[in-house]
Amino acid sequence: MSTLKLDDFLPYRLSLASNAVSDAVATAYRKLFGLRIPEWRLVTVLAEGGAMSQQALCVRTRMDKVTVSRAAIALADRGLINRAANPEDQRSHLLALTSDGVALYEQVAPKALELERQMFDVFSQAEREQLLAMLKRVEAVAGALDERR
Repeated sequence: MSTLKLDDFLPYRLSLASNAVSDAVATAYRKLFGLRIPEWRLVTVLAEGGAMSQQALCVRTRMDKVTVSRAAIALADRGLINRAANPEDQRSHLLALTSDGVALYEQVAPKALELERQMFDVFSQAEREQLLAMLKRVEAVAGALDERR
């Protein structure tokens, strides 16, 4: 029988790495722009995909509805997003970036890319591409396992 060694358990190591990266990013976004990670994710998804419902944001970001709701409220309070009636579903609203939200995204995106460069510069371009491909495969397998439950 195999024994579990937590330090060698890939899901645990992936979680540790993810937390370390998230902590570094969160600190930078909070200091530079007063944003928490969920808020930054919403800004980015809305900048890339245009207006969408909170439910769509939950699916796209893999964050729960309470986290998305809190982030949306914080962004709306700062005038970075607005809510409009969803013509396709009267029970929901569409969230979209305001002009201030777009301006913030345009300030933050280059900083995000620079932070990514600093964090992953220890890898070659081929290694970064391989890591990205492997992470996408892990996400796909985990998603498939989640759907079976």
